[in-house]
Amino acid sequence: CAAQLDQTDDTKKSLERSLADLETTIAEAKDDIATLADEIKALEGGIASLDKSVAEATEQRKAENAEYKDLMANNGAAKEVILFAKNRLSKFYAPKLYKAPPKVELSKEERIVVNNGGTPPPTEAPGGIAGTGIS
Repeated sequence: CAAQLDQTDDTKKSLERSLADLETTIAEAKDDIATLADEIKALEGGIASLDKSVAEATEQRKAENAEYKDLMANNGAAKEVILFAKNRLSKFYAPKLYKAPPKVELSKEERIVVNNGGTPPPTEAPGGIAGTGIS
């Protein structure tokens, strides 16, 4: 009977220690869960701020791209104007470098009219660069 009491007493103490160990493990797990929850909240806040900065950077890049495209269009128009002016100056100062505007090709009907003594169709006044508004 005493051996049985000792055995049950040992089992009881073993179970109490196991219970205490499990309670400690549970407490540690709860602390870990709370810590991880705080870290998740911090990471979500970081992700939100990164999303905001990415959106701002995207808007900035779009604005810069629009500005760049406008600048390049203006540069292209300015180059055309400079080439036009250079050609006009070449007409006077260096006739060998002057590039005359292409002659207008008359259609078959227009050539018949001109060959029979008619007047050619009116042409636009020389000068200007197509598509730039320079006349």
